[in-house]
Amino acid sequence: MLRITEIKLPLDHQPSEINAAIVKKLAINKADLVEYTIFKRGVDARKANAILLVYSLDVTVNGEAKVLAKLGKDPHVKLAPDTSYKFVAQAPKTLKERPVIVGLGPAGLFAALILAQSGFKPIVLERGKAVRERTKDTWDLWRKSKLNSESNVQFGEGGAGTFSDGKLYSQIKDPNHYGRKVLNEFVKAGAPEEILYVSHPHIGTFRLVGMVEEMRNNIIALGGEIRFQSKVEDIEISDNQVQAVVLASGERIATNHLILAVGHSARDTFEMIHKRGIYIEAKPFSIGFRIEHPQSLIDAARHGPNAQHPILGAADYKLVHHASNGRSVYSFCMCPGGTVVAAASEEGRVVTNGMSQYSRNERNANAGIVVGITPDEDYPGHPLAGMELQRKWESQAYLLGGSTYQAPGQLVGDFLANQPSTQFGEVTPSYTPGVHLTNLDTVLPEYVISAIREAIPQFAKQIKGFDMADAILTGVETRTSSPIRIKRNDDNLQSINTKGLYPTGEGAGYAGGILSAGVDGIRIAEAVALSMAGR
Repeated sequence: MLRITEIKLPLDHQPSEINAAIVKKLAINKADLVEYTIFKRGVDARKANAILLVYSLDVTVNGEAKVLAKLGKDPHVKLAPDTSYKFVAQAPKTLKERPVIVGLGPAGLFAALILAQSGFKPIVLERGKAVRERTKDTWDLWRKSKLNSESNVQFGEGGAGTFSDGKLYSQIKDPNHYGRKVLNEFVKAGAPEEILYVSHPHIGTFRLVGMVEEMRNNIIALGGEIRFQSKVEDIEISDNQVQAVVLASGERIATNHLILAVGHSARDTFEMIHKRGIYIEAKPFSIGFRIEHPQSLIDAARHGPNAQHPILGAADYKLVHHASNGRSVYSFCMCPGGTVVAAASEEGRVVTNGMSQYSRNERNANAGIVVGITPDEDYPGHPLAGMELQRKWESQAYLLGGSTYQAPGQLVGDFLANQPSTQFGEVTPSYTPGVHLTNLDTVLPEYVISAIREAIPQFAKQIKGFDMADAILTGVETRTSSPIRIKRNDDNLQSINTKGLYPTGEGAGYAGGILSAGVDGIRIAEAVALSMAGR
């Protein structure tokens, strides 16, 4: 099979035009084209008046060797790689030990799935609730300002990614095609098949709920065990080797293979492992606001006369600005046709995030507008200092929002003029429990405020109307990534000073998003499988 890349066709092309483009590219007769499948379909929207679809195609032809030899120097015609998943080990029949996984977000979910498919019968411990119960608790915060600190946007089956846009793309290097395994498993669990080939696939919250349940049932059917409301409060370590975990109930579960997939908001767990002497270090992350515009404004700016075309859907954007104070400002987790959601996991703190459904048909577009911060410059001296900085500004947001889980907000025009907002304009904020208008000048550090003030007018040069006066800023966005890294060895993926401990995913500082976390979970599962199989 051959893979052809960079086949560009008009937005409204006919299916027959793909066949014609293949025949022309390979210089073959029509009869020699056996079949093709779309491996990837992207969008070239650099010219809004002439948007193109860009295809990567897997093609079967007669006389493949001759065709390849004839076009051997063409960088856009190669042999298609084998992207099927290969298991590295199967559980020995005499094996008695069971691996333990802490956390059932994307990393924990795929670690559990791979181990279950390999016969290792993992035990998964999730501090939160099953996904549908968790959804009810999350809605209690959004509708009633009632926070359950153990069951919310951050904690529970599916992890933080469940209440998000469900983005399934990443810029990680993936030579083993683990990302394809992630997407294939999602399709098996009920995701639309288009996620296998569109360039920026997403699923949305409602679909993710059912998919997570289906994958959980698969793990259980293969001999895995999943326990909800099972918070790990301690890790027993002897001679630098993991021996067991201890739950809040007092139960002790022995294991020498512990996968830590706790997510970026498991602050009490971070404190515990630091106390236990497990090596962690502070890492960079970003903080800022959520910004909301009418989705129609973004569509018009990005797609021009093709706005709202069914293939294009709701438009997104990706922006970056290097501010004069040395800070980088960029858009983060852009959610077309979505909502800004309350994502707090601790009492007396306000955190925002973005979410979309599969349809992406809400009135507003939203994205994080965030500023990069670093341990050396902004929170030196302690591995958990970044976490404490997050807590400080989340508490400040809670106070400025009125201490009711409302979020502090400000119209963009007022923010740029540094004056408090008193009433909403054209854009109605989507955040619930509600937005309390104020001046955001004191809700984040001055260097963040000044960098964002400088960036917004610059972003308007790329997205016309980005600086519209009635657009809304809502604070604060602080959970862009984990504030720590639980450092691991490159070869066996275990903690650098604790044998048998396998940090993985966003919380460990090794992923950023659903796809990369799933990929990292697969890598960790393979390392555990090889170790337990004695290889």
